[in-house]
Amino acid sequence: MATNKTFYIETFGCQMNVHDSEKVIGTLRHEGYDQVESEAAADLILYNTCSIRDKAEQKVFNRLNDYKKFYASGKRFVVLGCVAQQEGERIFERAPYVSLVSGSASYRKLPEMLVRLEAGESRITGLDDRQTEETFETEFTARTNRHRGYITIIEGCDKFCAYCVVPYTRGKERSRTSTSVLVEARQMADAGYTEIQLLGQNVNSYRDREGKRSFAELLAAVGQVPGIRRVRFTTSHPRDFTPDIVEAIDAVPTLCDHVHLPVQSGSTRVLAAMQREYSREDYLERIERIKSAQRPISITTDMIVGFPGETDEDFEQTLSLAAEVGFDAVFAFKFSPRPNTPALSLADSIPDEEKSRRLQVLLDGQREIQRFNYAKHIGQVMEAAVEGYNSQRGQVIGRSSQNKTVNFTTAQPISPAPGSYVPVRITHSHPNSLVGEAVS
Repeated sequence: MATNKTFYIETFGCQMNVHDSEKVIGTLRHEGYDQVESEAAADLILYNTCSIRDKAEQKVFNRLNDYKKFYASGKRFVVLGCVAQQEGERIFERAPYVSLVSGSASYRKLPEMLVRLEAGESRITGLDDRQTEETFETEFTARTNRHRGYITIIEGCDKFCAYCVVPYTRGKERSRTSTSVLVEARQMADAGYTEIQLLGQNVNSYRDREGKRSFAELLAAVGQVPGIRRVRFTTSHPRDFTPDIVEAIDAVPTLCDHVHLPVQSGSTRVLAAMQREYSREDYLERIERIKSAQRPISITTDMIVGFPGETDEDFEQTLSLAAEVGFDAVFAFKFSPRPNTPALSLADSIPDEEKSRRLQVLLDGQREIQRFNYAKHIGQVMEAAVEGYNSQRGQVIGRSSQNKTVNFTTAQPISPAPGSYVPVRITHSHPNSLVGEAVS
């Protein structure tokens, strides 16, 4: 490796992967590496991968193949994340120019793996099984946003939904201590961060290893850290969504009035086939708790259409649930079989054309629900956290506590800085955003 060691990292997938990359970047910098903006300028090229979506592995190998031309110039390749854990040493067989393969549960060993890499080893693996108790905590996190940051409080998953590869790539659920989470939150506040998002594959399944705080109590404690103005959390599992979470949101104003609660299907029969561990009625009971809060809470969800065996009636139940709840956003996907999951043994008999049709019907209906929901904000004044500026439209880009995009104009000659908070009167609405004017 060169004396001035450089690296390039590309991240695929969810917020957990994005935050993992922040921690990997911080670790690499601590080990003497400088980050560069292109593969061509790097000694070490890292891909942090995700295997949730269809053909994710092929996309990774295509990406590697695009840049294998750099191998002859002495560059080294690293594959991290879910595809690394899933494919393991098969990656070396398909892409022999890769030097290091590591799943997320092994990132704590990254410094020693880098030493081996620099010593000339060409096939290094970090592949923990599900039984590891370790989490990836590092004081060297390189946060990419100066005002909003992530804190992982729980890693892994014990739910084993029939369609999901995460338990096999991320390992079992293992939580950090509440003390360590609060120390990190205070450090972020001292560094000027005003918004924190708590992360986990099932964030509300958190179990304090010290036994001091429940998830709701930890939420409240983070929300009470001086200097923190907003606290979010994702993603929740309906089975573990307890009443005290809503009570905490009501009691602590800094806890954002937004809950992302994936339902996946509106049919109890399909939910059982998915091994989701709750029924349609159970889910709607959780929704009723949220809607009974003292302040309106925005609710968003994930849905899968075309799961094996999903009938027209099952799909209609999904549509009716979406209409009954009135979600502010639905992230919907067509079912695709993932490696190592129980759904692989189910006959995927629904044609892709029908899956596409159902997906479009769901999205079209949801667009009208959102059009109605967002229009209710017209005339209201809400606080927008500034994220940027759209020079073409002459609008400031902001985000509400409910996680809704708020584009607004201001009479001030200088646009408010990113990270500032501005009261905005809403004048117009769209299905996915709000438009308004800054209030003096």
